[in-house]
Amino acid sequence: MAALPLESMGVPVIILKEGTSRSYGKEAVRSNIMAVRAIAEILKTTYGPKGMDKMLVDSLGDITITNDGATILDKLDLQHPAGKMLVQIAKGQDEEAGDGTKTSVIFAGELLKEGEKLLNNNIHPTIIVEGYKKALEKALEILYEIGKPISIDDYETLKKIALTSLNSKAVGEAADYFADIAVEAIKTIVEKRGDKYYVDLNNVQIIKKHGGSLRDTKLIKGIVIDKEVVHPDMPRRVENAKIAVLDTPLEIEKPEIDLEVSITSPDLVKRLLEKQEKILAEKVEKIASVGANVVVTQKGIDEVAQHFLAKRGILAVRRVKRSDIEKIAKATGAKIITNLDDLTEEDLGYAELVEERKVGEDKMIFIEGAKNPKSVTILIRGGFERLVEEADRALHDALSAVADAVIDGKIVAGGGATEAELAKRLREYAKTVPGKEQLAIEAWIRALEALPQTLAFNAGLDPVEILMKLRSAHEEGKLWAGINVEDGEIVDMTELGVIEPVRIKANAFKAGTEVATMILRIDDIIAARRSEDKEEKK
Repeated sequence: MAALPLESMGVPVIILKEGTSRSYGKEAVRSNIMAVRAIAEILKTTYGPKGMDKMLVDSLGDITITNDGATILDKLDLQHPAGKMLVQIAKGQDEEAGDGTKTSVIFAGELLKEGEKLLNNNIHPTIIVEGYKKALEKALEILYEIGKPISIDDYETLKKIALTSLNSKAVGEAADYFADIAVEAIKTIVEKRGDKYYVDLNNVQIIKKHGGSLRDTKLIKGIVIDKEVVHPDMPRRVENAKIAVLDTPLEIEKPEIDLEVSITSPDLVKRLLEKQEKILAEKVEKIASVGANVVVTQKGIDEVAQHFLAKRGILAVRRVKRSDIEKIAKATGAKIITNLDDLTEEDLGYAELVEERKVGEDKMIFIEGAKNPKSVTILIRGGFERLVEEADRALHDALSAVADAVIDGKIVAGGGATEAELAKRLREYAKTVPGKEQLAIEAWIRALEALPQTLAFNAGLDPVEILMKLRSAHEEGKLWAGINVEDGEIVDMTELGVIEPVRIKANAFKAGTEVATMILRIDDIIAARRSEDKEEKK
């Protein structure tokens, strides 16, 4: 006898666990699009030099005031899965380019807004995705074609790049001062590898101490250690410092296995202590014999060893972080020593000055005038803690922007100029693409033009009027025509000094397009029941 189909037997087929929710088709697509657009709208008002700030209060009551896109998304406690994808995109943009997170998120929101219109006109998501990919590829090709080459020796242009990044941050009148610090820091740590320049921002150490004003922020061509000298009798200032950088303790190490020592008289105790003292004295003597007058170690320094070091007039710092040890070694030209027996004069680092100073309520060690300052420190000061935190975020973006320009070697104008030029050239390209993909490319262009419109809206200008003026200027062949947000005029942004690295723009467009195409391809959302719901039912 043939088995009957399950439907005819009236037997329900349970595939998913109880409590699992599912939305599919247009409902799933619209849900994702709405979530991303809602987040993009939050960031829209922070875009550009006239953007506003957000006050974020976490569950513990801690307050963050910022207009940094990556920070806002990181602090938001997002629940929607599509929203969490945006956070990942923002983090990726921040790690890759260091700036442009708002651009990538706002652009993704606009792409989905335009994509939804195409979906409502029964254009298949696959066609939209292909159109968006073609638009992106052509845009990147044009972007690198129109990008102007920049030299690492062009200080003024590099400073303008830093200022462009800082103009939208809450550092006020200190922007010009911070721009100088950012450029000087990058020029100090840059390395040439073959024909290209390489910048590792990990070589810029940032220390934050509230107190003073933003203009008390300093760039130290060397390292600052958040530690103090270990012994009161040691010198607090050493000029022409010869630095021994150690990854070994100056103390009697405990054996790896447990031992029992039988002591039968007080003389044995005395001899044991004398032996330990002798071992430590020999270690200190070894350091002194090679000419070291400063010791920095990742491990501990015994009190007896401290005494001998002080007698020798050696400044010593203990329990320094591994990352700081590596920076000190790089900056001073020292070799990190793991066995004192191997220490030689050639292994010592050099700095013009090592000094303990009081910063706010804390004492810190400053290592300045390093032999090869490929690591630098920026000590950020500010009137209150929130301002110091925002200054840190602003400086990070400025450093990243200058580094991107140095690495990539190409720049474009800001103020919506680049977006308007790309839009003009992409319209010509769209005419050569057959079929419905042309509609998707035109949608990509409209999303691109939403960026200068947002810039204009946040400056209190008429977005539609500004866009028409911008289009007209670019039709006349004015390549770098953009929006002067101060008076609403369309001017040459390179003359105004509004300049951005090509790398930031390219990454923002790539990130925005990738997240939009990924979301447009999702037609089913299956969400398991949350674990807390299960706990409540127990």
